[in-house]
Amino acid sequence: MEDEIKTWLSDIKQAIDEINDFLPDKKNFFEFQKDLKTKRAIERNVEIIGEAANRIFKEQPDIKITDIRKIVDTRNRIIHGYDTVTDDVIWTIVVKYLPILKEEVTRLL
Repeated sequence: MEDEIKTWLSDIKQAIDEINDFLPDKKNFFEFQKDLKTKRAIERNVEIIGEAANRIFKEQPDIKITDIRKIVDTRNRIIHGYDTVTDDVIWTIVVKYLPILKEEVTRLL
């Protein structure tokens, strides 16, 4: 595996770890909704994940990351369609999809 891809995979893992650090162990959607700083920090890390995934996908389109195209599309939606991104979309990503992504990235590293 190329060094660049390893770097981007590490960036994804770091962004996921930061997201998890921003949230308490007992995740609460309503507390998340009220915390603008945490929401923005998480959105930024989801953007980073999407950008790193985009770079990986361009270099190695057959990489074993579930829904890599959707990850990139989410990044684009946050950046270009920011007004269509709701708290529940971000929350679903954090609680449902990031644990799977973290496992896959850890395995690839």
